[in-house]
Amino acid sequence: MYTLDLFDNQTIVKKKRIEKAIKPKLNGTKDRISRYVGLKDKLDSDKIFNNLWFEVDTLQVNNTQSEFNFFDLFSGAGGMSVGFRSAGLGKLASVEIDKDASTTIRNNFPHSFHFEKPIETLSFSEIDEVLQGRKVHIICGGPPCQGFSVAGLRNPDDLRNQLFKEYIRMVGHLKPDFIVMENVPGILTMQNGDVYREILKQLADIGYPNTSVRILEAAMFGVPQLRARTVIIGNRLGLKNPYPKPFLDKSNYKTINESIEDLKNMPFDAKFNHHGTTHSKEMEQRLAQIPAGGSLYDNFRDAWKRQYKDAPSMTVKENHGGVHVHYELNRVLTAREMARLQTFPDDYIFSGTFKRAYWQIGNAVPCLLAQHIALAIKSQLLALY
Repeated sequence: MYTLDLFDNQTIVKKKRIEKAIKPKLNGTKDRISRYVGLKDKLDSDKIFNNLWFEVDTLQVNNTQSEFNFFDLFSGAGGMSVGFRSAGLGKLASVEIDKDASTTIRNNFPHSFHFEKPIETLSFSEIDEVLQGRKVHIICGGPPCQGFSVAGLRNPDDLRNQLFKEYIRMVGHLKPDFIVMENVPGILTMQNGDVYREILKQLADIGYPNTSVRILEAAMFGVPQLRARTVIIGNRLGLKNPYPKPFLDKSNYKTINESIEDLKNMPFDAKFNHHGTTHSKEMEQRLAQIPAGGSLYDNFRDAWKRQYKDAPSMTVKENHGGVHVHYELNRVLTAREMARLQTFPDDYIFSGTFKRAYWQIGNAVPCLLAQHIALAIKSQLLALY
């Protein structure tokens, strides 16, 4: 029950809608947040992990430009890079195999070097030539986890885990003070948790024994979207790992309409990435029948769902050409609307077709979440140097 001495009417309505949006079941599908609440609580209560991390009030950390640098592995379109740059960290280089994402990175980070190639072909001599002796304070990145296996992690010839091994190879060569690895929460349940424990072991073997795991909810850091992520942070300095302290909860999460309402009736503009699928009249009629939280297709878990107004967006991702349906209009979200929900700035333009922009945006790390992770680490670097 909500009482008027605690909430005004507008707040009551907003909170109830947010709670409805994050109910354990949406159209018969378990909500990701609920699926991992128990696992998050288990991680947070684990004595081993509790001894290795602490929270930083990142709202009190200055985001002015600093001397600290980072290298972004598996950069995609640059969500992590945008967040780290916004925290006042300098980007030295990045690596990404995708052509459109690489063009996006180059256009938006013209003063850092970008390797557009498979990371396994990137040599230490190429890296050293670009860095020219400059120190890398943080390596960040999220190696794709499809096909991860414990056996493969332990077998140097097993290709299933090649990209994770490349992350380890780069960390071993550059020896940054801190490492950040971001991935889906499901990585923690792979093979009953043996996969992530093997990841921690291998990081310890190359000099990062102080490595911790937490699940962070992006909405708690100002992202107008429900997006839980596993964030692994480690260091080689014998320190506890800093994580950002959440500053929002479901009573005051940023909502989808707060983020994209001004784009609702704006004409499509490809140069602004405000462009998406043009639906037929028949499709518009079908979309009009979808209630908030409902889906156009029974077998789609991640797309074609009508968004709730006055609540954060459901997790956005590109899924076989389908994205979420607008909370009021009978169309899917545009690429720019998706970018807003991922907290990319409006002057951040994505290269390629609008469907390729969908792919880049949907696979990105929310910029604001990345910024607060970077600010937490920056607070410790400031204390060290």
